[in-house]
Amino acid sequence: MGEPEKEKINLDEYTLPKIWTDDGQNGGKFAGINKSTSGARHDKELPKGKHPLQLYSLGTPNGQKVTILLEELLARGYEGAEYDAWIISLGGDQFGSGFVEINPNSKIPALIDTTTNTRMFESGSIMIQLSEKFDNAFLPANFRSEVLNWLFWQMGSAPFVGGGFGHFYNYAPYKMKYPIDRYAMETKRQLDVLERQLTKQSSEAGEGKDFYLVGDEYTLADIAIFPWYGHLVLGNQYKDADIFLNVKEEYPTVIKWAEGIMARPAVDRGCRVNKSWGAEGENLKERHDASDFDGLAKL
Repeated sequence: MGEPEKEKINLDEYTLPKIWTDDGQNGGKFAGINKSTSGARHDKELPKGKHPLQLYSLGTPNGQKVTILLEELLARGYEGAEYDAWIISLGGDQFGSGFVEINPNSKIPALIDTTTNTRMFESGSIMIQLSEKFDNAFLPANFRSEVLNWLFWQMGSAPFVGGGFGHFYNYAPYKMKYPIDRYAMETKRQLDVLERQLTKQSSEAGEGKDFYLVGDEYTLADIAIFPWYGHLVLGNQYKDADIFLNVKEEYPTVIKWAEGIMARPAVDRGCRVNKSWGAEGENLKERHDASDFDGLAKL
């Protein structure tokens, strides 16, 4: 008997041009704003509030990393972490002159520390600078190196989840087998990395005990990784992606860890900030005071 025939894959052939040019026809949800150039596209000043920290962001995973940290700092009693959170719509606000002045890369989140007139951009950089400003909170000296290892693991890995899997699974103009297969495989590999690390951490903590990514305490590593991977395994990221990726069967420890993180009041608050979507009364488009959360419906 001969070898079975290999599956035939129908692909639209693409002939590479010698030099690529933007024809404006790439399709997809964000096709209308994507360009191959940077810089401001229109003049727009940013609003300013009364608090020491002015955050310009959106309630996506990268934005939540910072709002969760700020809410955790406030919960620890750091009054200097009070902040105004202004929403930056990805429909074009990120290309306003005021925002580009803070972040020339036109990506959320971006933050101004008015006490030092310091700009901060890139979520991992913001998290480290905020931690250092407030007594190295959530960055314990005895586990500093390992916490930073996992923080930068998230920074380097999550683009394959969001820009890779999330884009082709959820946002692309039509479903394409090759990129979905490629990025689903990579996303599952990353979840397996977390499953193995958290299984080890759970075992060392002991049955029934809280466990975290690093050491025996909640750190920047948990705060950074949860909005991307925690929401994914809890079914809150990309419609039915948790089913598609078979998370209940394959990553039970990641789910257990994520449920523990989500149960923290500061995480609950941080996940609601700068969201203009969701059920009415669940989220805050802007945040200017702790009392803004009063009366919000449970998630």
